[in-house]
Amino acid sequence: MRRTPRALAAAALCVTALCVTAGLLAPAAPAGAAAPRFTPGAAGAGDPYFPDMGNGGYDVSHYDIGLRYDPATKGLSAVTTITARATQNLSRFDLDFVGMTISALRVDGRPAAYARTGAQELVITPSRGLRKNSRFTVTVSYAGVPQTIDDPALGVSGWIPTGDGGVMLNQPIGAATVYPVNDHPTDKATYSYALAAPQELTGLANGDFAGKATRAGWTVSRWEVRNPMASELAMVAFGKYDVLTGRTRADVPNLTATDRTLAIKPEQAREFNRRTAEVVDFESGLYGRYPFTSTGGVAVNASVGYALETQGRPVYDQGRRPGSIPAGDLLAHELGHQWFGDSVSPRRWADIWLNEGFATYSEWLWAEKFAGKPVQASFDATYAAPANDPLWKGKVSDPGRNRIFDALVYDRGAMAIHALRRTIGEKAFFRLLKAWPAAYGGGNASTADFVRFAERVAHQDLGGWATRWLYSEGKPAV
Repeated sequence: MRRTPRALAAAALCVTALCVTAGLLAPAAPAGAAAPRFTPGAAGAGDPYFPDMGNGGYDVSHYDIGLRYDPATKGLSAVTTITARATQNLSRFDLDFVGMTISALRVDGRPAAYARTGAQELVITPSRGLRKNSRFTVTVSYAGVPQTIDDPALGVSGWIPTGDGGVMLNQPIGAATVYPVNDHPTDKATYSYALAAPQELTGLANGDFAGKATRAGWTVSRWEVRNPMASELAMVAFGKYDVLTGRTRADVPNLTATDRTLAIKPEQAREFNRRTAEVVDFESGLYGRYPFTSTGGVAVNASVGYALETQGRPVYDQGRRPGSIPAGDLLAHELGHQWFGDSVSPRRWADIWLNEGFATYSEWLWAEKFAGKPVQASFDATYAAPANDPLWKGKVSDPGRNRIFDALVYDRGAMAIHALRRTIGEKAFFRLLKAWPAAYGGGNASTADFVRFAERVAHQDLGGWATRWLYSEGKPAV
């Protein structure tokens, strides 16, 4: 463990009944009052799929992230300031952070002791205990080349180097490679970014563009995420991008960008921007008002082979399809996530079908509207998989850590939604599509929450549907 001189001095003086678990002085108690007991925050959010992710004892309200990208080293130098509220009397607490070298760490402006342990734990001991419900800040200065995570079951995430820069793709476990974070969807927060790079490069993030300035050959761009966001949905990119702006019919700002190394033609870039607005407008009619203050998308050359629903501005890897823009069904999927997965986020990673099932169903609804393929035909084609197909192995509501990105979650999730539609009828179903994100938007929900909510909307018992489609293995009869 690294201790600062201030922390060492505080530990040496700790000889009173106010000493806390960390061995440091707590704030003085009022005369005649019992000294508060300070204890460590949990080193995890309690999610069985990812026990090292997230932490307990506090709630983050805001991340202020400053990143400077150096193309010569392909590394970052950074300062991240976290604003949080203690949910218990804290003697110490953890953040998630992987790699890179910390040069300074302060809590409420005072140097704090810290140690790095386990898979991704940054254990912080402030110079004074933090009282329950008190607001505090953590400022971490650090630098280095961020790690790329390559999980055999979950794929590549974290910081992804590209030919002209890099991109941060966090689902499910990548955020901690770029900034210290409470890395679980249940601790949403707002964000500010200040992204510095040589002036020939562009810095991009999700949220609203808040301006840029160039000085001495470096450009700093600023971005503001004004709606609470899960860390797995944060996005940053540096590179040579062409940027277009516009608005949807509902006057939502729409910013799209395309990496120049993809050789996307100007007319294609304009079509990408137009299609994005078209899909947002279409889905707003189905799901209710668009939940964020801006929209858009970024076409990157990252060779990861997937798109990601980063909040308000999805990322589409076109590295395997240079010269092309994302197809309409892919836009429908990732933009559908803005309501299902981004605005309403899963309570636990086992609940991810609520993200992916609805996003896949968004593709089916888009295909019916724009490609003439009825939703029932999409259901039938998927349901045709034989009973011994891997699609039918496992439970939609609890797929297992290594299957959260499988067809079990995506395709069976979408089929479950269509089966629900046929169970409760058209009127109740389309009312549910708007009522669910309106009721839980900005927060988190579980499978059980959804079943109860759908029952209230439909005024009927849905236990049979849930048992067949969500809680059981095997191919349900229809």
